[in-house]
Amino acid sequence: MFSYWERESFFDYGHIVIGAGITGLSTAIELRQLYPADRILVLERGLLPSGASTRNAGFACMGSVTELLDDLRTMSESEVVDLFAQRKQGLEILRQRLGDEQIGYAANGSYELIDASAKEALNKIDYLNELLLPVNNQPSFRLANEKIKSFGFSEQYTEALIENTCEGELHTGKMMRALADYASEQGIEIKTGVEVLRYKEEENRVVLELAGGMQLSCRTLNICTNAFTKQLLPDADVTPGRGQVLITEPITDLKFKGIFHMDEGYYYFREIDGRVLIGGGRNMDFPGETTTEMIVTERIQNSLEEKLRQIILPGVQFEVSQRWAGIMAFGATKQPIIKVFSDKVFGAFRMGGMGVALGSRVAQQLAELHQHQQ
Repeated sequence: MFSYWERESFFDYGHIVIGAGITGLSTAIELRQLYPADRILVLERGLLPSGASTRNAGFACMGSVTELLDDLRTMSESEVVDLFAQRKQGLEILRQRLGDEQIGYAANGSYELIDASAKEALNKIDYLNELLLPVNNQPSFRLANEKIKSFGFSEQYTEALIENTCEGELHTGKMMRALADYASEQGIEIKTGVEVLRYKEEENRVVLELAGGMQLSCRTLNICTNAFTKQLLPDADVTPGRGQVLITEPITDLKFKGIFHMDEGYYYFREIDGRVLIGGGRNMDFPGETTTEMIVTERIQNSLEEKLRQIILPGVQFEVSQRWAGIMAFGATKQPIIKVFSDKVFGAFRMGGMGVALGSRVAQQLAELHQHQQ
């Protein structure tokens, strides 16, 4: 039972965005620039963003050497360069919008550990530097083997270390708080704990049915639910991919800072507040990790600890402080889906594990689709 006042003031909007992650909040901000007088609402089913926006490793990254070479097996050179450029543009938008201090951005270095199985990638560094030169205007990668020993990594495993000259790190929690604050300052309403079950299009509106029976309506609906998109768009080419993470207690005299990739990006780690955060291992159990269930598993957590003991912190005692998981979205290609589903329904999702980098640019592209529909 709702009052007259509630129905007059809280049920109808110009634009509703489903999903309060990086892409969803950025979409709402872009829509505010397009529609300065309209009411804009962001709905999030969790108290915090439900996917990976607040559960990632805080990498401001665009792609390691082995990741890009893997992409080139299924994508053309122009597609790989375009996607790399989108990631770079997205990070630039995010940093310019919020400011480096607000998001905890730091350029402490970005590296990839190369083992014997990946040594062939070293022969492709010059090729990738040439390929990406139009985007970065400088060589993107260089060898940094002299740092292997000083970082304390296993020299038995690490046959080479590649430095990425254009990546950095950020504080995921600070970034999302700053993004939500920025959206609120723009007059955008954000409501959490709201699950959208389904929507239907009417002549001039889209009607959303919420858990609990309440309905909202809007002129345009924007679906930014990434790994959870199939719940609203069953035919979408979206497959969830769980990313598991652990973080250690502070380690005395930790020898490295920066962000690091290994095993074609399937494992990644970084220093944060004197601790080591490590995530990944999805390639050990693709079927098991193709899920939206937000739990950690013994098999993959053991794998993360093993990487710490044998490769990253050999001979160093450590204790695990926390473990968690986030849900990413993948599909037939690594390209994000940015699509008009009707004159009233739009979508931007499937970030391919690169939502931090892609989200702001993808939101911009979604707003451009709105302009084309006007």
